[in-house]
Amino acid sequence: MPLITPEKRRRGIYILPNLFTTAALFAGFYAIVQAMNQRFEVAAVAIFVAMVLDGLDGRIARLTHTQSEFGAEYDSLSDMVSFGAAPALVVYEWALKDMGKLGWIAAFIYCAGAALRLARFNTNIEVVDKRYFQGLPSPAAAALIAGLVWVVIDNGIAGEDVAWYACILTIFAGISMVSNVLFWSGKSINLRKSVPFIVVIALVLAFALVSSYPPGVLFALFVVYALSGYVIYVMRWLERRRRVEARSSTDTPPGAPPGQE
Repeated sequence: MPLITPEKRRRGIYILPNLFTTAALFAGFYAIVQAMNQRFEVAAVAIFVAMVLDGLDGRIARLTHTQSEFGAEYDSLSDMVSFGAAPALVVYEWALKDMGKLGWIAAFIYCAGAALRLARFNTNIEVVDKRYFQGLPSPAAAALIAGLVWVVIDNGIAGEDVAWYACILTIFAGISMVSNVLFWSGKSINLRKSVPFIVVIALVLAFALVSSYPPGVLFALFVVYALSGYVIYVMRWLERRRRVEARSSTDTPPGAPPGQE
């Protein structure tokens, strides 16, 4: 007789993605503790670790077919700590504390934006295009804040010297999370599908580039990602405007004044 029945084994596999979610939650909590101890560089790195773990738990759940409502809710609560409260507290303690009301208001805008972003994601998960996120994902927003902290500290610059830049970036990240701008989700990537050899080479080069200067490269990548949604938004707006103008010019008879038929 087997020591573990097949039914218990099937239930036990659900622990796997939740372990990664717990690890991500721990990394976010650890970032808060380190910020309280004035170890801001360690706090920034912990947020990036939480981001990696958060990406793994969802992938593992889908690959092992262990998705559950409990896992989805637990992941959202973990994200609120790791990518909502933690970055807001880290950037406030690091640079915004001496700005008075504006400093904590900027941190609150970010924190509230993360909460609203996660709530909207949970309610719209079945109706939005899986290829895109509606609003900047909270892990990417957290990476913007953590990347700024990491880069500035690595270059020997104090947080109060870049307080205004940190304030603007914090508000930008918070507002971007609740915007209707679309950002590429990456969910269309199939890890079980074969890819050309050039993709493997590109991945190796990407890892080499990140390892050459992790703070600067990671921060630059997420800045580009945060701006990419707005670039796509403007391009789509211009395309829609061009189509409307082309349609209106087609509907207007030759020689007729604009707006008349």
